[in-house]
Amino acid sequence: MTFKGQSIIPVIGEMKDVDKLATYNYEYFAVLDAHISRLRPIFQMAHMHNKKLLLDIDLVMGLKADEYATEFICQEYKPYGIISTKPSVIMKAKQKGVQTFQRIFLLDSKSIEKSGKLIERTDPDYIELLPGVVPKIIRQFTEQTNKEIIASGFIETVEEVEQAIKAGATTITTSNKELWDYYQPKS
Repeated sequence: MTFKGQSIIPVIGEMKDVDKLATYNYEYFAVLDAHISRLRPIFQMAHMHNKKLLLDIDLVMGLKADEYATEFICQEYKPYGIISTKPSVIMKAKQKGVQTFQRIFLLDSKSIEKSGKLIERTDPDYIELLPGVVPKIIRQFTEQTNKEIIASGFIETVEEVEQAIKAGATTITTSNKELWDYYQPKS
């Protein structure tokens, strides 16, 4: 398991949460909704505390999420991983040697079929499934793609985390600080 038993990956969605990088024992954090001007201090703090960041490049304000922005982010900040819904971003990040997280939004059975074809084309390292509260779909994607699944979205309780893990998710992402506290790794 890549995330060393880290049941959850805390999601930093607000600048006020950046200081949490230093106060929690998690090795991995995800960054969403960051302004481009705040990336440098976020990555500096993460590096200072030996944290690995997954950056949702689609949600960086002031940056167009395309292959050029991906190349810039990979060279300038060296994230552990890039999260995106865009095939060109995933393919460029792979080319740059960065872990890739193909974000998939599931709406209906057609979206499952389309997503399967997308995953075949982009061959991401991981799949981030939203919503992450559907164990049946997590199980199906795990079997169908033979990829590690990150469950995300609407997961708010310990029971929901455990159901996602039991269904085959490698880990889940959450901004819920109660879950951060509950799953805090021992130092």
